[in-house]
Amino acid sequence: MRVRVFAAAVAAVLVLAGAAQAAPRFTALGDSYAAGPLIPVQLPPFGCLKSSSNYAHLAQLTFNYPEFADPTCSGAKTGDMTQTQNVTPGPNPPQFDSLSPDTALVTLQIGGNDIGFSSIAQDCLSASPSGHPCQDKYVVDGQDEISRRIAETAPKVDAVLDGIRARSPQAKVLVVNYSAILPHTGKGCWPQMPVARDDVPYMRAKQEELNAMLADQAAANGATLVDVYAASRGHDACALPGVRWVEPVVPVNAAAPLHPNLLGMQAMSTMVVAAARG
Repeated sequence: MRVRVFAAAVAAVLVLAGAAQAAPRFTALGDSYAAGPLIPVQLPPFGCLKSSSNYAHLAQLTFNYPEFADPTCSGAKTGDMTQTQNVTPGPNPPQFDSLSPDTALVTLQIGGNDIGFSSIAQDCLSASPSGHPCQDKYVVDGQDEISRRIAETAPKVDAVLDGIRARSPQAKVLVVNYSAILPHTGKGCWPQMPVARDDVPYMRAKQEELNAMLADQAAANGATLVDVYAASRGHDACALPGVRWVEPVVPVNAAAPLHPNLLGMQAMSTMVVAAARG
């Protein structure tokens, strides 16, 4: 009798232990470049402009993790990892709410909105291919405002990576940088991308500076960089439809202006899978 009771007790403990051990999870964190605005099919909360075909969802088709969470949201900043993002209709809960001790893989793409990507893009579009209105606005008395913002965002990205490690200590963390918007050489493709020719090298350098900061933070925090920027050279918004990964100011494919299209998401998904398995 005692043997049977003991055996039953052991079995119960094993069942409880198995129940307490949650299935491994893949969590995607980030902003609109991770979310995929206007790429069908859009998912709730709809104010986040998040696609069922963003790179995390596509990668999950290959990974097939038992648990998958994608709280990415257009407009997200580093602060939205720990605070609610008010979108309409919404809201989008703090993205860190989707992390757990059992999270095995995390992708992170963040920082563009912290430096004011949308306002910079608007300010640097020009009705004329001549001049350098973008530099006139952002470089004053030798002080570069965009470089200052990038430097100020670095510790915020560092804090996000610390927060991921604290909540998901066993997770492999992939930091995804930003796809090339302008060609890697030359002076652009005005008017398809209405940036003054003398501003194109400057804007390209600022994107490279942002991506270099993300690479530095990834390295400092033991994360793996997914270098989408390097892979996307030749697939910028000046490239032909069917080649480009990022849409120009007037999109031809279903995607937001100056954001990855489905082809870009598919390419990023391939890189995420390779980095996770590497």
